[in-house]
Amino acid sequence: MQFIRDIYAAKKASGQPVVSFEFFPPKTAEGDRNLLEKHIPALAQARPDYCSVTYGAGGGTRDKTLMIVERIQREHRLTALAHLTCVGHTREEVRGVLDKIRALGCKNILALRGDPPGGGEFQKTTGGFEFASELVQFIRGQDGFSIGVAGFPEGHIANKTGKLDDWDRLKKKVDAGADFVLTQLFFDNTDFFAFRDYVANRLGVSVPLVPGIVPILSAAQITKFTQLCGSKIPPVLRKKLDELGDDDEASVEFGIEYATAQCKELLHAGVPGLHFYTLNKSRSTVEVLKNLGLA
Repeated sequence: MQFIRDIYAAKKASGQPVVSFEFFPPKTAEGDRNLLEKHIPALAQARPDYCSVTYGAGGGTRDKTLMIVERIQREHRLTALAHLTCVGHTREEVRGVLDKIRALGCKNILALRGDPPGGGEFQKTTGGFEFASELVQFIRGQDGFSIGVAGFPEGHIANKTGKLDDWDRLKKKVDAGADFVLTQLFFDNTDFFAFRDYVANRLGVSVPLVPGIVPILSAAQITKFTQLCGSKIPPVLRKKLDELGDDDEASVEFGIEYATAQCKELLHAGVPGLHFYTLNKSRSTVEVLKNLGLA
């Protein structure tokens, strides 16, 4: 398996964008079967450069996260990115998780502060980490991993100081040893461009800044997601979703169209790659990639 930092370097040299997919551990046995036997195999046919797997609040899905990482690498020979959070873990517990990840042959970690189970305020675990930058520094000291971190074009929902302060904190994560940045989902590309200009030009961050894209599946679902993560739905997009209402099939078709246009503009602007939040589905992401000539 490759280091993801090397994947970005190689694709940059060849003038090609990196394509990556994200999955989350399902809550049911049926969800497990659909993801592992249907959607991951279908998406694997698009030959992404790597796949990431999320880590539930407080590490609640740790074992399932590692199981999915292992199967992605073993069954599909794809590079995997394992998420890891600060929530509920001491330094020694994190070291143990890293040992398990290393034993799977996984070389890549997405280091996150994470959200506490049930929401609420983040509380540092005694003997643990308060900030993602501390987690990045700790992982960097373990050797053998390429490290990614999260970026927020509209600012982190928990940062009441504002998005510029949040972007300054991203610089600390990169300085601590992060190799690349995957952004939160967004629907207005001007937010990403403002983020990129500030982080790259003003702060001097030179690692890949990779936009996170989610093809809309339904108006209700995307409304819930954006409320949870703090991303906004632009007025024009909100109007269209209101028109579609409960017609999920029409919403999927529109979501493919909207994501395709969004990705075309981002690629034209020179982004190093596209990170798709697949929502554990395959159809929309595959169709967007076909529209872009990347499948």
